[in-house]
Amino acid sequence: MDRFTNLRDEINSLFEGPFWSNTMRTPQLFNGWAPALDLYQTNDDVVAMVELPGMRKEDIDISLHDGMLTISGERKDETPEGDKTARTERFVGKFRRSISLPTRVDVNKVNATYKDGMLTVTLPKAEEVKPKQIQVNVS
Repeated sequence: MDRFTNLRDEINSLFEGPFWSNTMRTPQLFNGWAPALDLYQTNDDVVAMVELPGMRKEDIDISLHDGMLTISGERKDETPEGDKTARTERFVGKFRRSISLPTRVDVNKVNATYKDGMLTVTLPKAEEVKPKQIQVNVS
């Protein structure tokens, strides 16, 4: 089942990539904007890093349900009312990113930090899925 989940995530990321977002703006047109997200694993954790410059931590929501990490929120338009915008390249409005986690995690130990526009969500792996060193005894 993991293969199908990974395939779905790869197909979704294809439509969120720079080619589509710069030429057709499809993600923003239909779903709001989609911040860049990196997901990697260490021996003990799964770590998600999300670029959210210019946001306040109060405007970011994180949830974890059935192995799916969801990060959502809203970046407010800070253009003063009455001012005419000559050019806008920063995305504003609501966003929602959901990604399947590659392994089970301990939901009671999840930690999130937000610094310098980067959200880091650390999801400790469940004990039963962590790699274990097995010692070989000589008899």
